[in-house]
Amino acid sequence: MSEPTGKYSITMPRDIAEAAKARSGPSGLSAYVAAAVARQIERDNLNELIAVAEAQHGPVTDEEVQALREQLHHARQQQTQGGADAA
Repeated sequence: MSEPTGKYSITMPRDIAEAAKARSGPSGLSAYVAAAVARQIERDNLNELIAVAEAQHGPVTDEEVQALREQLHHARQQQTQGGADAA
């Protein structure tokens, strides 16, 4: 069951509106704009979470970010290799 919808009037630069309209495809401009707004809300929420975490635990260092990226890369490699072994 879909979420209830409402009709809203928004104003945006014409070039952005035309580009969005061209990319919206069969789902239409309203669905395209709704998806873009939903992604922005997710980003805003994530930024708020990061701010709270950094206030409590301090900022994440570049070294910590790199170590986590390497762990993720390693886990993805194992997952890919595991999937190939199972086939």
